[in-house]
Amino acid sequence: MAGTVLGILGSPLPEGNTAKLFEQALKGAADAGCSTTTLHVSTLDYQPCTEMMFCKDHDTCIMDDDMQQAYTKIRNADSIIIATPVMTMGIPGGLKSFMDRCQVFYMAKYVRKEPLVTSEKRRVRRGLFICIAGMNIPEVFTGARLTAKAFFDIIDCPYQDELLISDMDTIRDIATRHDLLDAAYERGRAIGLHLNP
Repeated sequence: MAGTVLGILGSPLPEGNTAKLFEQALKGAADAGCSTTTLHVSTLDYQPCTEMMFCKDHDTCIMDDDMQQAYTKIRNADSIIIATPVMTMGIPGGLKSFMDRCQVFYMAKYVRKEPLVTSEKRRVRRGLFICIAGMNIPEVFTGARLTAKAFFDIIDCPYQDELLISDMDTIRDIATRHDLLDAAYERGRAIGLHLNP
């Protein structure tokens, strides 16, 4: 099977350091034979979760916005790559709201015991988390990583690999670090090769 890899970019900067790593990871997956699609969270029109609980009994959210297309892409993906910067020791608010709106997957999986992702896809899906931080301090990725792991679990896409890069305040431009761009490419390629052995 060729495999479809969904990329979710959580950075508000479409051409920033996170985006450059993100594109390299997707290129790696594509070079391994996968088709790739992207969701740029900052361009989506959606509202934060308001806990109306419609998803407790339904496969979707009562709010009709761009999350509806996102749900379909998440369900159909064979693997998923998420890329984000650290903000306030966590992830950007837009990405967090996006993840919170995926409560539809949580309710289906844990409350109704009827996962939205098919058993066939659950067997092959893998998640890659790419995250950068300006500071070079202990625990800088703890909050972001815990959130990402919880999200990957909820959408039935096991957290398989990660690329965590700190000290971006010193590095400044990731384009000067071909080793890190190559690391993102290789991790994306590994996701693709898993789907196309």
